[in-house]
Amino acid sequence: MTRPDEPAKAPSRAYAHYVLAVLVLVYIFNFIDRNILAILAEDIKADLGVTDAQMGFLYGTVFAVFYAVFGIPLARFADVWSRRSLIATGLAFWSAMTALSGLARSFGVLAACRIGVGIGEASASPAAYSMLADFYPPHRRATVIATYASGVYIGAGIGIFLGGAILDAWAAAYPDGGAPFGLKGWQVAFMAVGLPGLAMALWVRTLREPTRGISEGLIAEPHPAPFKLLGRELMAVLPPLNLLSLAGHRPVLIRNAIAAAGFAVAAALLILVTGSIAQWVASGVGAYITFSWAQSLKIRDPATYAMMFRSRAFIFTMLAFPMTAFVGYGAGFWIPPLLLRLHDASVTQVGLFLGMGAAAGGFMGITLGGWLADHLKQRIPGGRMIVGYIGVVGSVPILLLLLYSESLAVAFWLNFALTAFAACNGGVPPSTAADLVLPRMRAVAGAYYILLNTFIGLALGPYFMGLLSDLFFASGLNEAEALRTAIAVSLLTLIPALVFMALAHRYLPGDEATRLDRARALGEAVDP
Repeated sequence: MTRPDEPAKAPSRAYAHYVLAVLVLVYIFNFIDRNILAILAEDIKADLGVTDAQMGFLYGTVFAVFYAVFGIPLARFADVWSRRSLIATGLAFWSAMTALSGLARSFGVLAACRIGVGIGEASASPAAYSMLADFYPPHRRATVIATYASGVYIGAGIGIFLGGAILDAWAAAYPDGGAPFGLKGWQVAFMAVGLPGLAMALWVRTLREPTRGISEGLIAEPHPAPFKLLGRELMAVLPPLNLLSLAGHRPVLIRNAIAAAGFAVAAALLILVTGSIAQWVASGVGAYITFSWAQSLKIRDPATYAMMFRSRAFIFTMLAFPMTAFVGYGAGFWIPPLLLRLHDASVTQVGLFLGMGAAAGGFMGITLGGWLADHLKQRIPGGRMIVGYIGVVGSVPILLLLLYSESLAVAFWLNFALTAFAACNGGVPPSTAADLVLPRMRAVAGAYYILLNTFIGLALGPYFMGLLSDLFFASGLNEAEALRTAIAVSLLTLIPALVFMALAHRYLPGDEATRLDRARALGEAVDP
């Protein structure tokens, strides 16, 4: 990073707020397209004849593996190319794939469309994190990223509401069949939420690209060959091409082979135990690709590797918050089906009140949590982690009350409170990751957090809850009791999450204070 001949001009506060608002809308589209599956799950199950575990696989694993795997190369690309163009392209692609989901007539075709949605959505958040870090100063980073992340809850809420409304409206319009082209309500819902994203992509393309590193005075020089770098990054994550990036490093190749064998054995054992071939093949491949990518990063960019993986605060943060996402993603997906099984209510009613509660509670929780995290950081070393504790400790009793409430109205209010507490720590891990690395490394650090959050939270949370639900159902519980018990048992995952959070809290002040010294020792030019 060097000082340019002419000082770069920082963007105005008004334009920064405008960009933030547009990116929040992008994230809303992201989660509408992703989360609408939750309210459509019961209809898809009945129409395609699938189990709870298969629905968890469809919502979580098949989406998550490709989302996470492609997130890394696209994040590296975001660190060297136009971030607005990358976000716009990804938005257009995932919106098209969501709309195409409405043409699916089989589980396999629907899974293929979800893969496309995952790949497209992988482009958005790392580029947005990096972009916003250049539009706003570091001391406002958690607040800004939390505001951006509020799109998760607004989009998830809108998706649940819209999905339920479309299902009931389509059923009312065609109660005895005869719908145009034989379309089912869930297929129409996918089309309705996917197509508007194509127009939104054109809007995103009009945003101005900020100077990389301007917020900290560490201006990064333009990369001479961004598409060549993208090609290398894709090769680093796609087997067997990933081995080419390790060529010439015999010890690394040996460790790679040992890791591949270990992941294969673990996947085979889990397949024997659960019978879920697709789940564990996909998870094993994803874990291997992640390991192999880290090996390749160490060879190609040792400074970025060291800034991330030689920071204990970074490692423990990357473990703690994805483990909370295990419960968050799982419960977020299964609560709508659970309430439909427990209570005599329509999908429109459940979708409306759950959606409104999730949108309002999530927006309130994540924005206030982001502000509180920045406020505490100014006064207490590692203060942002306190918000992480609040999110975990506050959400556990509320979720248990929701699961065992006999009143649907009370469950709706509890869902609002649950989302507020669960959402409050959303800005902590990406802002912490950004504070521990240099500007040119922000997108890839954010992508690594998203990768782990996706694998641990999204790929495993909904699937495991669905698998446990199937097991409890087979043991004699009815469908509602089986699912409720599965969600409750999964709360045990929050115990190791709190342990890792405490370790991150311990090491964070020291690792942040030595950031520039560590970077200089790695050969980085970091003089502002």
